[in-house]
Amino acid sequence: MESGAKATKKAGAAGRRGGGGPKKKAVSRSVKAGLQFPVGRIGRYLKLGRYAKRIGSGAPVYLAAVLEYLAAEVLELAGNAAKDNKKNRITPRHVLLAVRNDQELGKLLAGVTIAHGGVLPNINPVLLPKKTAAAAAKEAKPAKETTKSPRKAPAKKAADS
Repeated sequence: MESGAKATKKAGAAGRRGGGGPKKKAVSRSVKAGLQFPVGRIGRYLKLGRYAKRIGSGAPVYLAAVLEYLAAEVLELAGNAAKDNKKNRITPRHVLLAVRNDQELGKLLAGVTIAHGGVLPNINPVLLPKKTAAAAAKEAKPAKETTKSPRKAPAKKAADS
């Protein structure tokens, strides 16, 4: 009889109030916070890094959210840079162009070197060839044509009729 009584007892339910009820599926803190970045792993690294004696429960969530936002921002801008260059794949060059052309990200990553990123295209105006008189005359003529006001043209038509 004792062996039969032991067989009906469910294993692993000793500490729960409900006894032998169904076990709930674990939900990660990343899912609870609605994030893609791993909150648990970031919390573990915060503890192992000895940045402070104690780490609050909200610190890894906040840090994961900030890191996810920065990653999304860089990836969006790098994707736009890749699309501008008619490429489907983001390369380190596209990441560099995205970071350096954005004012806030450029300030954040001012001292950072991106491997295989190259440099921003920039030619000092002093080094550019000087314009000749013929080229300057050609540029001056179209400028005179565009100076006409569109409001004056209908006034002439009204005067003609």
